[in-house]
Amino acid sequence: MARVLLPQALVRLFPGAPREIEVAAADVAAAIAALEARWPGMADRLCDSTPAIRRHLNVFVDGERAALATPLRPDAEMLVTTAMSGG
Repeated sequence: MARVLLPQALVRLFPGAPREIEVAAADVAAAIAALEARWPGMADRLCDSTPAIRRHLNVFVDGERAALATPLRPDAEMLVTTAMSGG
């Protein structure tokens, strides 16, 4: 099972959703689909219509920037963060 860490800003929108959850998924897209199955609407917050990860979010798998097709090992850690910007 891959461990998924979600940002507090996202969790607040889905009552009962934890900041950390384990999912059985072969890749990032499947992990997002598993989250969507538990909390309908979450995939729309994470992905745009192309589909791709939304521009204002970053997803990392085991510390490396990831895309929807990035594979997840059974013991992987998938971190979803809000993008940082500044000047």
